[in-house]
Parts: sequence; C-alpha cells; structure tokens
Amino acid sequence: MRERRTLRRQTRQYAGQLLLAHPGMKDDNFKRTVILMSVHNTEGAMGVVLNRPMNQQLGELQVDFALGPLAGVPLYRGGPVDPKQLIIAAWRWLPDAETFQLHFGIEPDKATELLGTAGVTVRAFLGYSGWGKGQLENEMKHRTWFVAPVDSDVLGRCDGPDLWRLILGRMDPELKLLADEPEEPERN
Repeated sequence: MRERRTLRRQTRQYAGQLLLAHPGMKDDNFKRTVILMSVHNTEGAMGVVLNRPMNQQLGELQVDFALGPLAGVPLYRGGPVDPKQLIIAAWRWLPDAETFQLHFGIEPDKATELLGTAGVTVRAFLGYSGWGKGQLENEMKHRTWFVAPVDSDVLGRCDGPDLWRLILGRMDPELKLLADEPEEPERN
C-alpha cells in the first residue's frame, strides 16, 4: 500500500515586518504607506500605518494623558479600521541579537515603563489596518504590497511619505524611480 502525503503550501508570515504600498496603489487609505505588521495568522492580519503623523501628541487627544509621562508621545493614523480606537505600541532594535522587538497594543502603564528604556520608540495610533481571512494573501498575489524587514536605522531616520520612499528606494532601483514620481504627475 502506498502512503499518501498531503503537502501543505506554507504561507509566509508578515508579523514583525513592514508592508509597503505599491507605487500604483490609488486607495487613499493606503497610498504611499508603510505598515508595521503586528499579527498575521490563518484568521487574518493587523498592523498600523507608520508614516501618517497627525501632528498631535497623546496629551492633546485625551485629558487622562495630558499631565502624564505619555503626553508627548506622537499620534499617528494607524489605518481605516476603527479610527477612534487608540493603540499604543513600542519597539526597539536589539543590536546584540540583531532582532526587532515589538510591543503592540500595550497598556499605558507598560508604555510608561518602556518610555524610559534606552533605544525604545513609543507611538500612539488611532485606528489600524486589518485584513480578514485570506485577504492579505490575495492582495500579495496581486502584488499590492512589498514586504521589507525592519531595518535597525530606518524607523528613526524619517517620517511621513519620506519613510515610504526611503524603504522602497532601498529595495530596488526601479522602485526608487517609481517612489520618486510626483503624486500627481499631470500637474507638473
């Protein structure tokens, strides 16, 4: 009797990595975005947009934070899902282990504790970016997103659309050309 084997196609996990919108993406929610992925499993995926600063600080959002240690934490638009939900995240690069450490959806007490730790970045996000079961995998098949590892020097170097250009430009010279195109070339 022959043994039958079922080979499962392994899916790539994107948690702890960056998703960069394809330069041709027109969806205003994700155009020229860099998303820090926190969850990716068989049920779906979740992350926050890193390069949409709101030019506000956490202390301006809620009175509870105004006089506390988190008052100066920058606030970002995390994505179109549940845009009033506050998500606090912290991260750092551990050079000895060459590892990116992410704390996602943390309580204010934990964020305060991490705020005083050397090399830790703390940010607050309103809303998040989310995908249902199989949705992100389908978008990846259509090359809607590029995947990049978190680099030790990228997240602290720049902000806003420049972060998207910097990371995409490092990936491939052709992508750099596309990333450097003006958003509305017909207006030039």
